[in-house]
Amino acid sequence: MVFFLQAQNDTITQATGAMIQGISGEKEISVLDFILKGGVFLIPIIFLLIYTVYLIIERYLYIRKTAKTDTHLIQDVRTHLNSGNLDLAVASSQRDGAAAGRVLKEGVLTIGRPISEIESNMEKVANIEIGQMEKKLGHLGLIAGIAPTLGFVGTISGVIKIFYSISVTENISIGNISGGLYEKMISSGAGLIVGIIAYAGYHLLNGMIDNFSLNVQKNVLEFVNIIQRPNGDQKK
Repeated sequence: MVFFLQAQNDTITQATGAMIQGISGEKEISVLDFILKGGVFLIPIIFLLIYTVYLIIERYLYIRKTAKTDTHLIQDVRTHLNSGNLDLAVASSQRDGAAAGRVLKEGVLTIGRPISEIESNMEKVANIEIGQMEKKLGHLGLIAGIAPTLGFVGTISGVIKIFYSISVTENISIGNISGGLYEKMISSGAGLIVGIIAYAGYHLLNGMIDNFSLNVQKNVLEFVNIIQRPNGDQKK
């Protein structure tokens, strides 16, 4: 009798364990499967994510290269201008291929014209360089607004389908509603993540451009002071 009860208990234990393993196995889901449950609206969101990451990296590398500052550039230009060697001043402004050098080069090439014209030409070159840095940045601002909206539309579309299914089947179980709803909320979460990345990248890159603009304005002012007071004399 004792042996029979022990054997029965072992059988129940094994069956319970197998049932638990089966349930846990059914609930396990891979990350890819989880993402794919987001629906058709997740496809454009994924494409927007790829384009956002590419654009942030590409613009960051371009701006960092173009907006780099040579702390000795303005001093070298001053030295060559004071010695009357315009060719060396132009060569110094071109040595690193940065945008600030191109702005100074325009100033050196227009020496002899009115100060207002020199400043105007240098500012035009600076604006062109800033425009090149800002190229396609508007796409990030657009994505920051579009991606969350796409995710929200995907969720609303899924909710509509859930309630339509309920109206047809009259199955209002919590499992049916929550199971379909969590799948549709994936698109909203993905859209918000892409929007946040695009928004952060847009403002970080614009901050780099603002710093470049400030440095260029300082260089223009120093250059004008150089050609007005070539020996560094101060106004009395």
